[in-house]
Amino acid sequence: MCLSIPSQVVELHAGQESVTVDTMGVKRKVSSHLMSEPLVLGDYVLIHIGFVMNKIDKADALESLALYQEIVEKLEQEENVS
Repeated sequence: MCLSIPSQVVELHAGQESVTVDTMGVKRKVSSHLMSEPLVLGDYVLIHIGFVMNKIDKADALESLALYQEIVEKLEQEENVS
């Protein structure tokens, strides 16, 4: 199973062959070769093995990110109790 966390495009690179994304505070450069439509700053995307696979709606992305953050917080709480 693959878990893809929504990532926000924060930097475009020459020729749009790659972009830098922010995934819950972690920035990384990924390939945009598989995208048929252009990406713009602020777009939310899903990534698989270093490739942007598709764009997603901002509202859906923010909802997913809030849920992921809630999971992280609960796991940290459990870790502190142990």
